[in-house]
Amino acid sequence: MIICAHCGVAVEEGAQHVPEPPRDALAPQFLVDDLDRSMRFYTDVLGFTFGEPWQGFYAIGTRGGMRLHLKCAPKTEADRTHRRANTHLDAYADVTDIESFYAACLAAGAEIVKPLEETPWGVRDFYLADPDGYIICFGAAA
Repeated sequence: MIICAHCGVAVEEGAQHVPEPPRDALAPQFLVDDLDRSMRFYTDVLGFTFGEPWQGFYAIGTRGGMRLHLKCAPKTEADRTHRRANTHLDAYADVTDIESFYAACLAAGAEIVKPLEETPWGVRDFYLADPDGYIICFGAAA
C-alpha cells in the first residue's frame, strides 16, 4: 500500500488511482479563447502546474492549495467588458508573502488592474487580468 500524496488515500501499489479533490477548496472554471496561451500565462506568470489537457480543450492547474480549471469555449464579450469596467472579481486567492508574489507578477509582465495596497478591511491585495480578461485578486492579511 502507498498513500496518495495528493489526497491521502491508501492505494495498492501499481493500482490506477484518481485523486479525490480537496473538500475544502474551490476551483473556478474560466472559459478561454486559446488554451495553450492561457496555460502559459498561468504557468509562467503565476506559477501554476498543469497536466496534459483533456481532448485539447480542458486543463486543470494547481499551485499549492489553489486549483484552476481552464476550458477552451466561447464566452460573452459584453460580460467580460462589464466585469472589467466595474472591477468585478472573477476569483480571489490568499497567498503567502504577498509582496514577493506581487513583485514576481510585475517582473513576469502581468497586467496589473489594481496595485498592491492595504484595504480598509485589513488585507493587502492586488488585482491582475489574465489574457482572457478575468480579474483575479491575490491577497494576504495585513
